[in-house]
Amino acid sequence: MPEYSLTDPIEMTATNSSPSERESLYGLKRPGRLRRFLEARAVFEAFLLLPSAPLLLSQHRGDGRQIMLLPGFGTGDRSTWPLRRFLEYLGYDALPWNLGRNNGQPEADARRVVERLASIRRNDAPITLIGWSLGGVIAREVARLEPKSVREVMTLGTPVEGGPKYTAAGALFAKRQNIDLEAFERHVHEINKQGITCPLTVIYSRGDGIVDWRASIDRYNPQARHKRVVGSHLGLGVNPLVWRLIARTLTDSSRS
Repeated sequence: MPEYSLTDPIEMTATNSSPSERESLYGLKRPGRLRRFLEARAVFEAFLLLPSAPLLLSQHRGDGRQIMLLPGFGTGDRSTWPLRRFLEYLGYDALPWNLGRNNGQPEADARRVVERLASIRRNDAPITLIGWSLGGVIAREVARLEPKSVREVMTLGTPVEGGPKYTAAGALFAKRQNIDLEAFERHVHEINKQGITCPLTVIYSRGDGIVDWRASIDRYNPQARHKRVVGSHLGLGVNPLVWRLIARTLTDSSRS
C-alpha cells in the first residue's frame, strides 16, 4: 500500500473575503465530465480492501470511544457499514446515524444529530464524528451547534466552500431543495465564518469527480489538518488508504 496521505500547501485567507473573490482566488468549479466518469473506479478501490487487510487489521487498537458515521447525500447507514465494521474491529464503538437516508437538509439534520447525541453519549463524553461528503457538512454543523458534545470531526470529500455549488450534484440539489446556488453559497460562507473549535481532519482526493477538491479545503479553521489521498469520491468510504488514515488519526488523538 502506498503512503497513506500526501500534503498540499494550504493558503488561509481572511474570512471577510467574499464568495466570488474566493472562487476566483482558488479556481473553484464543478468537476468535469472526465472526473465524473472516472468515479467508476470506486469498485476497484473496494476490491483493494482484501489485499490490504493484513496492514489494516494491524493498526493500533482503539480506546473504545464512541464514533458516529454520517452518510453522504442520497445514502444511508448501509454506505458506512464497512467502515463501521472496521472501526469496531479496532475496538471503537462505531455508531450509525440512524436517521434514514440523507436527503440533503444539513442544517435540519444537524439539529436531529444533536438530539441523538444527547441520548447516546456515555457519561456525557464527547463523540467523534466522521462524515462522508454531505455527511461531513452535517458533522461540521453539529460541532458548531453543540461543541461540548463533539470530540473531533473528520470529513471525507466534504464540500466546505460554496455548499453544493462546486459539486456534480449541485444543480440537482438546488432543484430538489428549491434554492438559488449563489444565495446559498453566501449563506454557507456566513456559517463557515463562525468557525469550529474542535480538532478537524479534512480528507480529500484531487481525483474527486463529485466535489471539486479545492472546495473541500477548509480555509476557515486554522486547526484543520488536511490529508490528501488517491482515489474517487464514491470510493472514499471503502478506500484502504482512507481507512488507514482514519485509524492513525484516531490513535494520534487518543494520545493528545
